[in-house]
Amino acid sequence: MAYLLQQLANAVPVAALYAALAFGYAIAFGVTKRADITYGAIFAFSGQILLLFTDLGYNRLWLILPAALALGALFSVIYSMLAAIWIGRSIMLPLVRQSSNTVIVAALGITIVLMETARLASDTKSLWLSPFLNSAVVFWSDGAFKVTLTEIQLINTGLMCAMMALGVVIMRGTSWGRLWRAVTDDPLAAELCGTSADRVFLIAYASAGLIATACGILATFYYGTMDFGAGLMFGLKVLMVAAVGGYSDPLKSAAGAAGLGVAETMWSAYGPYLWRDLVVFSLLVLLLVLSRRERAIP
Repeated sequence: MAYLLQQLANAVPVAALYAALAFGYAIAFGVTKRADITYGAIFAFSGQILLLFTDLGYNRLWLILPAALALGALFSVIYSMLAAIWIGRSIMLPLVRQSSNTVIVAALGITIVLMETARLASDTKSLWLSPFLNSAVVFWSDGAFKVTLTEIQLINTGLMCAMMALGVVIMRGTSWGRLWRAVTDDPLAAELCGTSADRVFLIAYASAGLIATACGILATFYYGTMDFGAGLMFGLKVLMVAAVGGYSDPLKSAAGAAGLGVAETMWSAYGPYLWRDLVVFSLLVLLLVLSRRERAIP
């Protein structure tokens, strides 16, 4: 019983990360209407920029660890958001206007550029953060066995849930949320009603980039490192599970992603770990087939 409770506790931070990523991805997909692996690349890019500038602050500027982490987070947000805004304005928006099918190809090229930029900047070295906030918080005890999570896991989970809660408030309770829904339903009709579809597109893409950046920073704080293999894996999982949850409502996409996080954690606890990704992706493909809707994509 205690072991099961511990695994359920372990699933909470993973589910929160997947849910937050899926929430942001659904916002971007609403305006692009195409699969975009750039989202996972921005997630990984933000983590790698965090590592680069934290290393600079700690080992070269002789800052204490909190100050070095703050420096890394600041430059991670700056670089990642500049990249997201540039990608949305200069690449994705023109492509969606002309031939939206090329978005998928362009996303692959952008991913390679971001990956190689971060790799060259780090001189192809893996950087690691010093562990912090690793004290265990006990939720339940059964003799010698304790159900725990670390402080960083709880903080990350709380911040990601807060991001999604703020996103729900904005999407459902503000005029921008209504404009986003109008543009996702029919950009031309929204333009005829006086809405700038291009501006909504750019704000939506930048908002998704901000969520990916925040998740990349928080994930790197917890795991201690970040590489593009992990970023692309997260991005691909989120892309598929968000499709199952439905792109029309970011909250439903988040709920589907959270379910994936719980299922993945439970498989890691009770099933062969080497088969985890195969089983997860097979389950996602099955769910996509079962939930497929006959709908023409323009």
